[in-house]
Amino acid sequence: MNMSATDLPVHRSMMCLKESTNNLNNTYTTALMAYVFSLAGDLKTRDFLLQHLDSVSSQEGGLIHWSQSTDEGYGSLSVEIGSYVLLAKLSGSPTTEDLGYASRIVRWLSMQQNYYGGFSSTQDTVVALQALALYSSLVYSTKGSSTVKVNSPSGQLVFDVNQNNKLVYHEKLLKDLGGKVNLEVEGSMCASIQISLHYNIPTPTTVDIFFVEAKPECQTQKNRVTLKLSSLYRGKQQTTNMVILEVTMLSGFVPDPESVANLRQALLVGRVEENEGRVLIYITELPKDTPIHHTLTLIQEVPVQNLKPALVKIYDYYQPSDQAETEYVVTCDVD
Repeated sequence: MNMSATDLPVHRSMMCLKESTNNLNNTYTTALMAYVFSLAGDLKTRDFLLQHLDSVSSQEGGLIHWSQSTDEGYGSLSVEIGSYVLLAKLSGSPTTEDLGYASRIVRWLSMQQNYYGGFSSTQDTVVALQALALYSSLVYSTKGSSTVKVNSPSGQLVFDVNQNNKLVYHEKLLKDLGGKVNLEVEGSMCASIQISLHYNIPTPTTVDIFFVEAKPECQTQKNRVTLKLSSLYRGKQQTTNMVILEVTMLSGFVPDPESVANLRQALLVGRVEENEGRVLIYITELPKDTPIHHTLTLIQEVPVQNLKPALVKIYDYYQPSDQAETEYVVTCDVD
């Protein structure tokens, strides 16, 4: 957009955000705002937010990380929070102290990476890799080398990292794993080391925290069906993060444009998107143990025989593994 922080629309937006710094109950929002104010060059507000974030962080074993609540696990949201704090801390002209603080976040983030280098979801992977890339660019050096030794009962693996191969991914297989595995690093070059262990576990018992119901009702008007949607959250928190209600269209059906427009103004709906035979309803939050109802009208454009059920799915935007789904089908004659 090529706009500066002094442009009137941006300035007004920043003033609006600045007013919200009096309420820092949401750790994710606070981390995101810290990065926004850093990009805007308002370092005073950024430092204020970072100071608060440091006070609510978890610091142990030389690592720093955050979670949205005390009883929440370290999932996708924690990765995003840490990444935004890292971006805020390093944007501008970070000091040596800032880099030292950042390295503790980097170490924790690196521990959350999966075997393929990504994280839990596309969203947290994009933000985390951006933050890690920024950190890497700041600690980059044209000098030095390091030797990494991996000692195990089955033998020793040696990795030599130097100026000629420092950007190359190195991988070796550790055989006959059993007992202790020790790492030894000698040298002056920064290197990221990851040990990936693959194993099978019994399928864990899952506790459903989301419930979704879809009931189609035929209208008196020809070729139209009203889909009654009900969403329910029964987790530990009082409210959820943003939730996606994804409605797949039946074969031959399309969403009614007027119904979609009404849905955009419905309770707790942030926005609505149509994408390849699906309607995505972004729900800002679901309160605990309170069913939230929405309505979507479908129009039959092409008659289809032996109509198969279509899927309706609800899931946490930041924790897609927290999900529920159901199917619906039209049994009345809409031709």
